[in-house]
Amino acid sequence: MHTSPSPGTVTGLVLAGGRGSRMGGVDKGLQPLAGQPLVQHALQRLEPQVQALMVNANRHLEEYARMGVPVWPDAWPDHPGPLAGMAVGLAHCETPWLATVPCDAPGFPTDLVERLLSAALEQRAELAMAATVEADGRLQPQPVFCLLGVQLRGSLENFLRSGQRKIDRWTAQHRCATVIFERADDFRNLNTLEELERLGRLAPGPGSGPKAG
Repeated sequence: MHTSPSPGTVTGLVLAGGRGSRMGGVDKGLQPLAGQPLVQHALQRLEPQVQALMVNANRHLEEYARMGVPVWPDAWPDHPGPLAGMAVGLAHCETPWLATVPCDAPGFPTDLVERLLSAALEQRAELAMAATVEADGRLQPQPVFCLLGVQLRGSLENFLRSGQRKIDRWTAQHRCATVIFERADDFRNLNTLEELERLGRLAPGPGSGPKAG
């Protein structure tokens, strides 16, 4: 399991299965930014960092499937949150590691996976999580920007089966490497349609789409 850092050991999963409640209940991953859906920006940014790509979505599955990567809905009812997306990603992951990112933070670091994987291997951790330093000096975990060893599948499924949903409670059960990223703004997520519209006025046009993994 502990090989040298390489994108070939990691599958990337974009989490787009949320309710989008703060955007009025819309399917957040399909909202347009600079001419293409938010999820497409995440796929393009993640593609060079991993061997294969997947999307976790619970609505409009045919639209997501047109993006050329496998799409997996939650295996748990009532959209219980990002852990359900991580669980379905682990169930379909064919590499030793799974890297997860949300669909609504299109500026995440281009070296995210490399740094998470390096930390996990160096510390012999079961997972690695990004964190940022906020303006007030507080360390802010970014738990959906995560690298998970595939051996954690059973643990996560048991946790969800018990009715629990909080990421920090589950990750606390395992050896976790924390990687501090200097630019907190790279992890900012878009919570409202107004924020999305504002960023769209500043963003460059769409590039080429990702290839399927």
